[in-house]
Amino acid sequence: MMAASLLRRDKKATAAHLKADLKRTDNSAALRQIHELLDDVLNPEKPATDTEALDWCKCLIAGGEAFEEFCKTVRSYDNATLCGLVWTANFVAYRCRTCGISPCMSLCAECFNNGDHTSHDFNMFRSQAGGACDCGDSNVMRESGFCRRHRLRTGENIPSIPRDLLMMSELVLPRFILSVIQYLRDGYTEADSSTERDLQKVLQQLEPQISFLEELTKMGGAMRTVLTKILTNQQTFKELSMGQADNLFAKKNYEKYLAALRNSGLVSVEDKAQSTGEAGAEGGADALLGSAAPGSPDESSKEEDQDAGQSVGKRKRVKLSSSTKDLSIIECLKHKCFLEELLFWTIKYEFPQKKVTFLLNMLPDQDYKITFTKTFVQHYAFIMKTLMKSHESDTMSNRIVHISVQLFSNEELARHVTEECQLLDIMVTVLLYMMESCLIKSELQDEENSRHVVVNCSEALLKNNTYWPLVSDFINILSHQSVAKKFLEDHSLLMLWMSFVSFFQGMNLNKRELNEHVEFESQTYYAAFAAELEACAQPMWGLLTHCKVKETQEYTKTVVRYCLETLQIWFDAISFNDEPLPNQVTFHLPLHRYYAMFLSKAVKCQGLDLDSLLPDQEMLMKIMVHPLQIQACLSEIHSNMWVRNGLQIKGQAMTYVQSHFCNSMIDPDIYLLQVCASRLDPDYFISSVFERFKVVDLLTMASQHQNAVLDSEQERPMLEGALTFLVILTSLRIHLGMTDDEILRAEMVSQLCMNDRTHSSLLDLIPENPNPKSGIVPGSCSFEEMLSAVADFKAPVFEPGGSMQQGMYTPKAEVWENEFDPIMVVLRTVYRRDVQSAMDRYSAFLKQSGIHTGNPWPPYKERTPLHPCYKGLIKLLHCKTLHIVIFTLLYKIWMDHQNMSEHVLCMVLYLIELGLDNQVQDNKEDEEPCIEEHCHDSWFPGTNLISNLHHVINFVRVRVPETAPEVKREAPPSTSSEATSYGQNSRRLSANWRENLREAQVFSLVAERRRKFQEIINRSSSEASLVVRPKSSSTRWVPPGTPPQLVTEILEIRESMLSLLVKLHQKLSSKQNSLSESWLDNMDTSRHAHGDGITAIERILTKAATRSCQIKRSIQDICGKVCPPVPPKKNSPTDKKAMDKEERRQRARERQQKLLAEFASRQKSFMETAMDVESPETEAAMDLGTSEVLESEVLYDCVICGQSGPSTEDRPTGLVVLLQASSVLGHRCKNAEAKNLPTSDEEHIYSADTCAVAHDVRLSLLQRFFKDSSCLQSVSIGWDGGVYVQTCGHTLHIDCHKSYMESLRNDQVLQGFSVDKGEFTCPLCRQFANSVLPCRPGRSSEAGAWHTPTNKKTSVLIKEVEALQDKLGLFPMESNLSKEMELVIKDIKNTTQKKYMDYGKNPGSPDNDFLFMYSLARTNLELELVYRGGNLCCGGASAAAKRSCLNQLFHVLAMHMRLYSIDSAYNPWTKLTQLTQSRETDGFDEERPEVPMLFRDVPSLLIIFVLTMPQPLRKEHFTCVVKMLYNLQFIQALATLSTKLRPEERQAWCSTGAAKKARANADTSFEALLGHVISELSKCDSLYAANTEDIMLSSSVWSPQSVEFSLQQYCLPFLRLACLLQHHLYGDNLTGCLEQEEFSSLAMCLGLTPAASVASNPVNSASCLEWAVGAFDLVTQWCGEVKRLPQVQAEQALTLLVQDPQWAPPRLLQLPDNYNIIFQYYHRKSCTVCKKVPKDPALCLVCGAFVCLKGVCCKQQGICECVLHSQHCGAATGIFLLINASVIIIIRGHRFCLWGSVYLDAHGEEDRDLRRGKPLFLCEERYRVLEQQWVSHTFDHINKRWGPHYNGL
Repeated sequence: MMAASLLRRDKKATAAHLKADLKRTDNSAALRQIHELLDDVLNPEKPATDTEALDWCKCLIAGGEAFEEFCKTVRSYDNATLCGLVWTANFVAYRCRTCGISPCMSLCAECFNNGDHTSHDFNMFRSQAGGACDCGDSNVMRESGFCRRHRLRTGENIPSIPRDLLMMSELVLPRFILSVIQYLRDGYTEADSSTERDLQKVLQQLEPQISFLEELTKMGGAMRTVLTKILTNQQTFKELSMGQADNLFAKKNYEKYLAALRNSGLVSVEDKAQSTGEAGAEGGADALLGSAAPGSPDESSKEEDQDAGQSVGKRKRVKLSSSTKDLSIIECLKHKCFLEELLFWTIKYEFPQKKVTFLLNMLPDQDYKITFTKTFVQHYAFIMKTLMKSHESDTMSNRIVHISVQLFSNEELARHVTEECQLLDIMVTVLLYMMESCLIKSELQDEENSRHVVVNCSEALLKNNTYWPLVSDFINILSHQSVAKKFLEDHSLLMLWMSFVSFFQGMNLNKRELNEHVEFESQTYYAAFAAELEACAQPMWGLLTHCKVKETQEYTKTVVRYCLETLQIWFDAISFNDEPLPNQVTFHLPLHRYYAMFLSKAVKCQGLDLDSLLPDQEMLMKIMVHPLQIQACLSEIHSNMWVRNGLQIKGQAMTYVQSHFCNSMIDPDIYLLQVCASRLDPDYFISSVFERFKVVDLLTMASQHQNAVLDSEQERPMLEGALTFLVILTSLRIHLGMTDDEILRAEMVSQLCMNDRTHSSLLDLIPENPNPKSGIVPGSCSFEEMLSAVADFKAPVFEPGGSMQQGMYTPKAEVWENEFDPIMVVLRTVYRRDVQSAMDRYSAFLKQSGIHTGNPWPPYKERTPLHPCYKGLIKLLHCKTLHIVIFTLLYKIWMDHQNMSEHVLCMVLYLIELGLDNQVQDNKEDEEPCIEEHCHDSWFPGTNLISNLHHVINFVRVRVPETAPEVKREAPPSTSSEATSYGQNSRRLSANWRENLREAQVFSLVAERRRKFQEIINRSSSEASLVVRPKSSSTRWVPPGTPPQLVTEILEIRESMLSLLVKLHQKLSSKQNSLSESWLDNMDTSRHAHGDGITAIERILTKAATRSCQIKRSIQDICGKVCPPVPPKKNSPTDKKAMDKEERRQRARERQQKLLAEFASRQKSFMETAMDVESPETEAAMDLGTSEVLESEVLYDCVICGQSGPSTEDRPTGLVVLLQASSVLGHRCKNAEAKNLPTSDEEHIYSADTCAVAHDVRLSLLQRFFKDSSCLQSVSIGWDGGVYVQTCGHTLHIDCHKSYMESLRNDQVLQGFSVDKGEFTCPLCRQFANSVLPCRPGRSSEAGAWHTPTNKKTSVLIKEVEALQDKLGLFPMESNLSKEMELVIKDIKNTTQKKYMDYGKNPGSPDNDFLFMYSLARTNLELELVYRGGNLCCGGASAAAKRSCLNQLFHVLAMHMRLYSIDSAYNPWTKLTQLTQSRETDGFDEERPEVPMLFRDVPSLLIIFVLTMPQPLRKEHFTCVVKMLYNLQFIQALATLSTKLRPEERQAWCSTGAAKKARANADTSFEALLGHVISELSKCDSLYAANTEDIMLSSSVWSPQSVEFSLQQYCLPFLRLACLLQHHLYGDNLTGCLEQEEFSSLAMCLGLTPAASVASNPVNSASCLEWAVGAFDLVTQWCGEVKRLPQVQAEQALTLLVQDPQWAPPRLLQLPDNYNIIFQYYHRKSCTVCKKVPKDPALCLVCGAFVCLKGVCCKQQGICECVLHSQHCGAATGIFLLINASVIIIIRGHRFCLWGSVYLDAHGEEDRDLRRGKPLFLCEERYRVLEQQWVSHTFDHINKRWGPHYNGL
């Protein structure tokens, strides 16, 4: 009852009242009241969406205060020393490896920036799964890295919290949490397909409640303590969770919870007590294996079928009997507190983000952390089961790892949980369970009745990597030494783990397709490689890091023992004897690799004896089979024997050796084979290799043979493969004695030799030893030091094509010379082409340094000495079998048998040399004879290579096909005919020659190997059953039923290996007696390191000679009597073939040379014609008036039809041009310094001072007071959005162009440009273009006439100019040319936007057009000035090499402008040259006045005059116009100057001027004129008064020098423009000069001063004046126009009078040096338009605008913000820096391209998308290039990869 009355009252008052009551000593009544109130408020039957309850809770907790105030108060008692900020995916965080103890350590940006990490190894990263800040946690990071806030141990100086502050919270919160849990129970329904959405709905309704909990956790340590108490208190849970007896709803609710538990296959405590233990256990196991509840058998069977249906082919899933240790791990859950049930529901609801964040926000509380970790471990199995069933397994995985990484990275905690909660047992058990759900029968070896099971890689579990959260947790806890030791000590766990690993042994089996190509290429191999790497190899590396010292050798022994046991079990399960099944291969042998890696560690780090860890010989023979099979299959795959299996098999071969996998795959395999080879009989091993590589049949002395298993084109690559493998096997030392530093060095050198590498790609390519990307490979030497030792850094450069290079590392010269190791390169190349690339680079180096010019062979490299344990490996090089193979191959190469190659010889020589360098210590002399007895071969007397080298072999018995040339066909001669059989002509011996048979050798590797194998088996097995196999096995390779039968023949050889080497030397050097007898004595050994085969043979012979005197004698003998090999009879077809082949090759080579030469000369001539920029002919064609007088018409070459001819009215020729709108000029400022990019809220960029704004303001001011038509001739437009015309200089007929465009339109394959918009690429140089500018037909002979000056007086010229202006423009005849000219003007207008053309009051008026035309010329002249650096000091045609088309442009514009005549009454020319009567304005003349001369823009007038007079204009008239305009410009300069003087200075100058006036040359003295201007302008009312304030501040005094300088500066822009115009119209050369002399040089060039006067004294600006009428009267008239302006106020008149024509060159914004400054400020900044933080923020580098890239939020009329901005800011050219990617994109019109980055890391590399997150710094050179391309409008030409943006950026 009471509760009801309370509910009606005001919440705050009630709360305050209750709190007061509670403070009394006797507070039972208050407690009861509160409970009743809460019963009512938090009634679980109310809908969760009812917010009333939440408001009540807030008020009650705050105890009557405002909730915000309460939060503040609680926060002030925060005693947390950890940051613990929790973030979700995509958050930007930092990781510092220098400060981190755990590799998972991460910091939020705030803590990172407040800590000191200078010169640390850190990077920024985007969180994948979410995380939390570790600042302040000394278990995870070193204290030196803490930020300022968390270093101070904040807890110490914080007052203790008053008891009553949180009193209410302690009462209210338990009930609140209970209500949340009740809602969760209520809302949960068992998953059918339909209810997926309902869970989301429940979560949405609970959103406010969970957010409230999250808010509470953010109140700091005090509140977290209260929450921890509530969440972990078992008593509270007991009282509240089941509900009181009388509350039915609560009871029901509790039932639901129990049901949920049961359905999860978990048994709650009560159930457990009721049922018998046994039943419960059964239920648990069932529930786990069939992923359904035990109560519903139908469901589990249904699932079974469905699985079977979807699995691949007919493979049935295999279910194991549960092999786990203890089911209770998985099946029993007891919830004893709120926290446990909360976690349970979090899992049930598949980890909703908000709940995860709440649970993690609590972690800074230590008590909570421990309880929560235990709870998490308790639920671990359940989590993984839920994960396996989840549809959203990706998101769920991320959320799980988000939690687990926070718990398990802490060693203390991990150890604690391992000891108390059996974490390791749980993890391994769960992993096993997980994998058991997808096992199938292995088909390796025995397809029918194999007992081995493997995981099925096509199952979703593996395909989608669902297991990774589990595995990553496992790897994480194994990184803690204490935990790893526990694992290694627990033998039953190890055994379990090994059985887990064996699930992967032999997975993803490949069977070679022999008939047709597979229909469906499965991509399961990705899953297989990922699974082996993540689930097997990484835990293995984790364990190995703890087995580094002597003390841990017991662990290693245990692991090795279990590996061997499991391997034995595996061999039995697949019933393996001794031969692998042919045509099968699996790349996955994790058990072998575990064994190998632990062996290697044991020997290398723990000093264990290898033999004590090895099994018996028989086991070793078994162990070596599968790794050897992989090596042979690699070779087969590269020999195209597996093509029918599709591309994926190549993919597997590449992945196997790829840098992330190689040290967990190929390296252990090779090491294991090396171990086997060092312990097994060498003859057996070598013969196994050749048999496995299927080349045994090839190793015969006969010239023909039959091979049952290989096609002949596969024989050569397979033989090369076998030999290369043997070389790698005997020379690789990675695990046999190299130190970590040496390994790192070798890896680095091999990668650098293949290609120059960037730092990051090198880091990526060097196989990482256990801990990924730590930057430091374990060992003493860091990556950086090693890199600087072996490589030189090449700074990033620009190539002329504009492609940007990254900073690269390239091997030092001494590395090429001494360390290049081709064997390592072969081992590490993923693509075969990289080996070639390394060899090419090597030979380039040798040529360059002059060591060797020919084609070098791979150099031989000395090896690190072997570790004593592995000395047995050397026996391989000293065994008869290998020597027989070497001998046979040398012989075959010498005899030119088929399928031999240079590579084979190279490898054979390599093996001989290895043998010479690695001698066996002979301490077994006495045992030699007994071995001899076993051996039935008598090829060689012993096994030592040195003694076998000079052993001569006389006869060999071979089995050959009957058709072979060796088989004798004529009748056998009589026994006495010895002469013939020894004769030179016949190397064959008759079959009946019996007595030599004893000497002939039988050589069958297979029989040999079989016998050896049996011997060992028999020796080791007690029953000596000799007949294991029938003896006929030696003919196993003979295909039955092949037509040619094999016959035995005997060959006479009479060679030794030495003699064959010498003969090969002759053969290679193709001269007889290439080695004289005495060559050994004068041998220079130093030059032998590099060279070709000849050098290699010489090197071997020299080495052999130095090792033994006997050999030296033999060599000298052989060299003395050697004779060329006798050519066999001509009828032998193969040899004939070989001879022909050689000849044919030679001929082909010659043909090729000839073709190449021809091609080169053609190319050269093309380059000369097409690309010669400065070639005089084209210049002449460009500038129609070169000073040489050409008599004929100008001829143009059409680049399409190739004809040359003049441009005519009917068939005009045009220049290929690109028109583009440009605002570059408008972005110029007065200040030469670039503006800074704002990187804080205080900084801003103002655009008011730019050129475009200034001109706009001026034009609108003029338009307010003056006549529109006059205004539009007084200024220029086009500073923003002006059209710039550029050309590549090539010409074409306009009709040819049209057909070219037609063909482009029909061509489907278009790259990056739109033909419909008229875009194309120049047919010759492929430069981008979009229009054609017609060339004016004209005879260049006119040029002379209108160029030569006539000495007319100025006054005469003025009259002539006036007359010319009055000539009416005649409409040109309607012709093709005029049509084209109109079209090009239309193109030009379409190039820019309407707003940049219409400045007049009435749009579309001719005045508007007129303004646009002459401004076009102005824009192009001004831009050329900008390229020239803003002045003409450099002279020359330097920037005109930009292929200027101004001349042609002027003619087109002039033709158009002549259509507009200037009304003579308003002609400015009269005002310049005559004194006119001022017309009094009549009363009815409403028209506004014209613009006064002093307000007009002089360069605009110049261009108007030139363009409106008939073309071609005589030069004298041009000069006359310039002189008159200079007078006006000079007076304007004086007027502007006069406004800058102080009143008293003005007075002084006025009087000085008056004095000078009387002198003779007063009209060319600036003092006189200045005085006059001042006195005239003073008559204007208050004109000077308008800006007195500003002037008063400046203290400088004007001297005559400073006045003169200022006047020159003011007039220079006009002079530069005039001079440039003159250069283009008349072809005058621009002379270079110093900057100080620019004025006088230009004045002379324009004819303002006579040429003579320059030398004597510098020109002063006034002396260039030449007046047509009285100077002072004219000035008075001009100033008078300003006076007669009643309606213009003084300030505005002043603004118009003061024009400052000087602008600094355009610049992009100045960027900060460190990219992080930009990133931190902008990546969280809100967009100014939509007020949201953009997903992809971008910055305009021209004006600093911040825009959303691709943001739908800021779209207008379907155009995204970046494109819009590029139109406003750059007239459709935009340069944007993408904040989140650090790259720059360029938008040009409708296309865009990625330009690259101007920020590089310390190694000169870009970091696109900030993937590596290393600190980036501004690369000034790149930024200058970007600016240069912007200013010179060359983006279109230099950047190649353009694409349309469809307004979507």
